[in-house]
Amino acid sequence: MRGRRRGGYLRAAGAFAVCMAGTTLPTPLYGLYQNELGFSELIVTVVFAVYALGVIGVLLLAGNVSDTVGRRPVLLCGLGLSALSAVCFLSEGGLPFLYLGRLLSGLSAGLFTGAATAYVMECAPPGKEGRAAFASTAANMGGLGCGPLLAGLLAEYAPMPLSLPFVTHLVLVAVAFAMIWSLAETVRDPRPLRTARPQGPSLPPEVRPVFVPAALAAFVGFSLLGVFTSVSPAFLTRTLDVTNLALIGLIVFLAFFASTIGQLLVSRLGVARALPLGCLALIAGLGLLAGALAWEKLPLVVVSALVGGAGQGLALRAAVAAVADAAPQTHRAGVISSLFVVAYTGISIPVIGIGVLSEPLGLEEAGLVFIGVMVLLAAAAGAYLVRRRAVGVRNGRA
Repeated sequence: MRGRRRGGYLRAAGAFAVCMAGTTLPTPLYGLYQNELGFSELIVTVVFAVYALGVIGVLLLAGNVSDTVGRRPVLLCGLGLSALSAVCFLSEGGLPFLYLGRLLSGLSAGLFTGAATAYVMECAPPGKEGRAAFASTAANMGGLGCGPLLAGLLAEYAPMPLSLPFVTHLVLVAVAFAMIWSLAETVRDPRPLRTARPQGPSLPPEVRPVFVPAALAAFVGFSLLGVFTSVSPAFLTRTLDVTNLALIGLIVFLAFFASTIGQLLVSRLGVARALPLGCLALIAGLGLLAGALAWEKLPLVVVSALVGGAGQGLALRAAVAAVADAAPQTHRAGVISSLFVVAYTGISIPVIGIGVLSEPLGLEEAGLVFIGVMVLLAAAAGAYLVRRRAVGVRNGRA
């Protein structure tokens, strides 16, 4: 099969990374948009959260469509939506086009998240499955991290800071389109779109005991990443006087880079230990971020990105593995979709909450309130997991 030729999974992973990079490309540019259009921090968080609504909508309604129509049509459609998103940002049409651009970006990410993960692994030749799984993880989180880094570098050191990043992304999308086009379909006997039936999230009773703490950990982890990709640029600029957009992009990149490392550690630690350890690392990352807000220290922001990002990676991969293992085969896709719906809710509602509170309290105080709530949720999830494991060990010994 052509899709399984040497390097086929790497081309699929490259296209995956390009799409995900487009979703975080505006992160270091929000301050420029604020100055140009004159909107508040609340609007920044709402613009950011529109992306999550797009992802959640696709997960709820079309998360399984690539199983029916094939991977390639879905991925090519996702790249088309990513390109349209870039065009919206290039149009300079004001706030409505920012909303539309973020929505289209969320739809593209929603289509790619499941289909591209499956496609990368399906394109791997025999014996390369482990490398393909790593390539999929690196493409997802690494792509998300490279978006802010690329945009920050171009906006800081090249002309047209609000245009060149998206022109560059359009070129990369064209390359990604060619890479997907060159690969074979991996779904046997793909059917027309009209035969696809939405398969919404599902939660069988036997999954619920592990799903609740896993979902809480995923929620907190995505909330932390949401803060780094939405309001942290404003804090860095206004409070810490960091005006270098490349540095802002680098700090956001570090959170996603650390997440990739955290996910890789799960295979060594095991799911049973990785999930509570992920919660503990999230609490430590949130505590460091609280210190950065309270004492206005840039090094603490950097360390919180590394520690919190690693915790998010540990928690996310372990959470996915835990709920997938607990779910019956016939409900596994729906259970995982349910987990990601909760996770992506974590980068919308809490982030908007910070925007709302920042008006009366200020950005730093609103961030501290957010951190307090997230620490409680992560602690509750971690304590439940530790207790559940201890009970399981006692029962096993008995």
